[in-house]
Amino acid sequence: MTLKYWGKRDKDLNLPTNSSISVTLSQKDLRTLTTASCSESFEKDSLWLNGESHSLDTPRTQQCLKDLRQYRKELETADSSLPKLSEMKLHIVSENNFPTAAGLASSAAGFAALISAIARLYELPQSASDLSKIARKGSGSACRSLFGGYVAWEMGELADGHDSKAVEVAPRSHWPDMKACILVVSDDKKDVPSTSGMQLTVKTSSLFQHRVDKVVPERFEQMKKSIRDTDFQTFAELTMKDSNSFHATCLDSYPPIFYLNDVSKRIIKLINLLNESAGEIIAAYTYDAGPNAVIYYEEKNEAKVLGLLHAVFGSVDGWSKADSTSFIAPSFEVEASWGAGVSRVILTEVGEGPQDSQEVLINTDTGLPK
Repeated sequence: MTLKYWGKRDKDLNLPTNSSISVTLSQKDLRTLTTASCSESFEKDSLWLNGESHSLDTPRTQQCLKDLRQYRKELETADSSLPKLSEMKLHIVSENNFPTAAGLASSAAGFAALISAIARLYELPQSASDLSKIARKGSGSACRSLFGGYVAWEMGELADGHDSKAVEVAPRSHWPDMKACILVVSDDKKDVPSTSGMQLTVKTSSLFQHRVDKVVPERFEQMKKSIRDTDFQTFAELTMKDSNSFHATCLDSYPPIFYLNDVSKRIIKLINLLNESAGEIIAAYTYDAGPNAVIYYEEKNEAKVLGLLHAVFGSVDGWSKADSTSFIAPSFEVEASWGAGVSRVILTEVGEGPQDSQEVLINTDTGLPK
């Protein structure tokens, strides 16, 4: 996320206190694959995530399923020849290729994939923006994941949340050479989940209100313009400043919330040193609610950015898809100890929104995971 969503004005509807902007990353590197099926023989709604059974009885999930079934029911009412899928129970099987609840937007990807899979199963005609309002109720950030490229979540003003939705700022094709390197600092589940962290910040941080009233609204317009102008300097500066601002409000909460650790801070120092040595901003760090770093850069600066990151973190997994022969070594000295604490890198780029897949995770004969 480049412009952070943090804080809710309505926790039941997942209505945010500020608008936000994100970059959808490529499914070649980070993806949630979900298959949805329904049948008269299914006894209850069931979910399997990464091979384990999970409950679908949470209020958020139930609201999403209710909304999707209502849309399907409207189709069935208008055309009596349609099978009554809305009355059947669902079996959903989902797999992530990245850690769940570790600060890598797993809930956003998961709910976006779930909504998309069921919408396709039900053959719903609703737009991605309309479906994003359902995804929002499951996981706030999930609404942006219904689009590819560069996406804004407009906070809206209505109490019922009808105008709180995701919209496209620009498609992937508008700025396709945006790259990202994710430094996985921790695969562990977060000590403070995002929802409870938001509630604590809203309740106790004196910086929070200034952020949502003044800081974010200005940056929201500036960030959209920087994307439409493909202005990396402005995009990068706003991204890093907003990451700093977000974590400052977390630290200003009481008791303070520490999503960043010493490794995270060391990465910030590295990126600042890189930009200083380049004489311009060629890389931008950002952190969501976790210690894992996302480093944005343009393809034209890949040799310099990855040259530094490989010099420091080259011993960990994830470099196989990179051409290390083209890396440019950093012009400043890096300490060997700086590489400690990162478990792997994920090299990726801006990507598309939800895509249809030929891979099916449900056995069509049994209705159970393959």
